Amino acid sequence: MKNTRDKLYEVIFEADTKEGKAFDVVLLFVILLSIALVMLESVPFVREDYRSILRIMEWTITIIFSIEYILRVIIVKKAFKYIFSFYGIIDFLSVIPTYLGLFLIGTHSLVVIRILRLLRVFRILKLTRYTHAGRTLARAMWASREKISVFIFFVVTIVVIVGTVMYLVEGEPHGFTSIPRSIYWAIVTLTTVGYGDISPQTSLGQFLASVVMILGYAIIAVPTGIVTAEMMKSTSESNTQVCPSCLHDKHDDDAVFCKKCGARLNP
Repeated sequence: MKNTRDKLYEVIFEADTKEGKAFDVVLLFVILLSIALVMLESVPFVREDYRSILRIMEWTITIIFSIEYILRVIIVKKAFKYIFSFYGIIDFLSVIPTYLGLFLIGTHSLVVIRILRLLRVFRILKLTRYTHAGRTLARAMWASREKISVFIFFVVTIVVIVGTVMYLVEGEPHGFTSIPRSIYWAIVTLTTVGYGDISPQTSLGQFLASVVMILGYAIIAVPTGIVTAEMMKSTSESNTQVCPSCLHDKHDDDAVFCKKCGARLNP
């Protein structure tokens, strides 16, 4: 029984074997198919003409995800740790909307059902678990969280200052009716989106807008450089082992024990 459990753990949580890689490929296909179904269901004529087929496919996918979720809970040593982890919550959100739709019956529940069914789009977050590139990007984002937080604080400070100055310079006659609305303009301009619904009319305001636009190009490059630097550090990581005790997954290729909790890894 223990050998079977260890084998299932290696297949489901890791990708060092042919079975594990095959499992990842199948789950990738099912996830992509599920997202495609959610999108197709939002098309009126597809929803009406192929309702039965869509329902059968959706329930088939839901059952597959349910079996996967149950197996993960059973074979992991610390079930509650997995259930309340990021991927555990994502796995739960992947199956629960379809089941809740069975209990919410009646016209008053149509809006709730629609929202719940749209929650199935969260299945796309499962993709990062089954792709090496997705895991690398997720780790790089997490490793650079402090630098990105400082950067976001810096950007927020800029838009607040610029928005306040533009409110004083342009004023209500030119559409800058309040500081929050002026901050909205600053965000749109700084991100180089430029909706054009609000625009400065005075020479000073236009000069300030030009400075903000040029600054926007420089700001776009900053987070890209931060994340890229972290990704370069993690490109050499190829180990897919996940600790069966604490679910930590950043191990060296020759690791025998978990570097976080000390538990023995699967051979």
